[in-house]
Amino acid sequence: MQNSFPMKEWHVEHMEKTVVKYVKGLSENATGWEKRNHKKYGNLAIICRQIEYDIKHGVTLEQVFSMFSRVRNDISFANLRKGNGAMRRLDEVENRFVQPKVITWY
Repeated sequence: MQNSFPMKEWHVEHMEKTVVKYVKGLSENATGWEKRNHKKYGNLAIICRQIEYDIKHGVTLEQVFSMFSRVRNDISFANLRKGNGAMRRLDEVENRFVQPKVITWY
């Protein structure tokens, strides 16, 4: 039997880390290097692109939505939810995957 997604577990972990990193945001005492990397790689479009890449490699939408609900409701993410604007950022990412994509053909 052929395994179509040999690194599925890695992509699930990567998706979880990506969501947590984006929701957490940049700390107040971040170094210059962290600020530059956040500016370059930490915007919503890049985060969604990384999650879509993980979906392409075996992560299901059900797993993505369960991660969103875990961040929203699980006690282990309580400190993460207290962050400034964390729930707003989580809503932004979640809305990108809830709304259907509009494709325009020319």
